[in-house]
Amino acid sequence: MAFRYYTATTLDGFLADDHDNLDWLLSQPIDEDGPMNYGDFFADVGVAVMGHTTYQWLLDHEVTDGKPWPYEIPSFVFTHRGISPVAESISVVSGSPADHRDRLLDAAGGKDVWIVGGGDLAAQFAEADMLDDIIVSIAPVTLGAGRPLFPRRFDLELQEFDRNKAFLCARYTLAGPRESPAP
Repeated sequence: MAFRYYTATTLDGFLADDHDNLDWLLSQPIDEDGPMNYGDFFADVGVAVMGHTTYQWLLDHEVTDGKPWPYEIPSFVFTHRGISPVAESISVVSGSPADHRDRLLDAAGGKDVWIVGGGDLAAQFAEADMLDDIIVSIAPVTLGAGRPLFPRRFDLELQEFDRNKAFLCARYTLAGPRESPAP
């Protein structure tokens, strides 16, 4: 069981553009059965965790035209906003990840906890010492601005890497927080 941030990013470190658009990601070739693929990753996942922006993106792009919520596993949405879950498997929570550690572990049933996004939520998990690794697929695209991959200062250790068609795929563990430079 591990807390894992599995995501994709542009070469310049953005998850989405300023309008939460993912066209850059969806236009890249990838081998669905290739290295570090989603299917193999998801087979070990027991819980999905996300912030409000990721939840809203899923509602706007995946839960449309009568399509159901895409995850049958328990899903936790971290937000301070009052939202109504669209499926019984969704729990809306607020506070720090540490406040919900036991609940997430219980819901995962011995499987991994997937921090779906965004980057700020993943960084909150890291600050709570609840992020075991970051698995990232890096696309050959730059956006110049947008939603950052991981907006905190941390040192990482590369554990493995591979290529999946257009993507450089890498798995990192967290070595620890990085000190801010002196002014």
